[in-house]
Amino acid sequence: MSIGLVGKKIGMTREFFSSGISVPVTVIFVEKGRILDVFTKEKRGYDAIKVGFGKIKNSKLTKQMKGDFTKKSTEPKKILKEFRVKNISEYKEGNEIGLEIFKDEKFIDVTAKTIGKGFAGVMKRHNFSGLRASHGVSVSHRSHGSTGQRQDPGKVFKGKKMAGHMGDKFRTIQNLEVIKSDPENNLIFLKGSIPGSKNSLVLIRKTKKTIARATTLEKNDKIVKGANKKIVSKKVSDDKKTSDAKKNKSSETMKIKEEPVKKENLKKDDKKWNWK
Repeated sequence: MSIGLVGKKIGMTREFFSSGISVPVTVIFVEKGRILDVFTKEKRGYDAIKVGFGKIKNSKLTKQMKGDFTKKSTEPKKILKEFRVKNISEYKEGNEIGLEIFKDEKFIDVTAKTIGKGFAGVMKRHNFSGLRASHGVSVSHRSHGSTGQRQDPGKVFKGKKMAGHMGDKFRTIQNLEVIKSDPENNLIFLKGSIPGSKNSLVLIRKTKKTIARATTLEKNDKIVKGANKKIVSKKVSDDKKTSDAKKNKSSETMKIKEEPVKKENLKKDDKKWNWK
């Protein structure tokens, strides 16, 4: 397991880019975690750190946990998580870790508990089509139909899709894009939705997969650059047209000045000319 952080899902909003793109994002509040213990290969057989998140009252702790926190001389933490690490020398007991560990990450994985739906039927839980809604079916329009075979095997196989408890399970959404990070306010903005309801706890980790696709920010920059190129090229063409028009106009005026005035084209009552 790669190192991660525990956060609280605040809700959803949307983020606008300079090109006009609107992206739906989920806002997560991530409080800094404190390293409570460092486990080495000599002690455990593997390198790992124990990190504590969130605050809790002393009255809600057991005696064992009170003794553990007093021994470490740290404030009590609500959630304790253990993460295996490669370079154990980088982590020291008492240090805090926050959103800075995701500074250069474009994609991350999020684990959370889905919203509980209670006891659900097969049409809602497994997307069954149900039985006929008209003739030949009586009071069992939304039922799942038969579940077994005959006397042999004489049982319902494990894993059979049937009605039952829906939701309220831990699920991981992989490769969620990081749109924006705000370390000052301990907020991170992720593209799309994540499991769980508002104010539910989520675990954020570095992605396991290597993602080659372009991010929304990169796409936006590409669109803006293309638009700027078009504007520049249009401006150059317009300037060229205006300069050509000015040249044509100046050449026409020069021609008019060079041409001699013919007497037959002038009126006789013109005072400027002395007719003989």
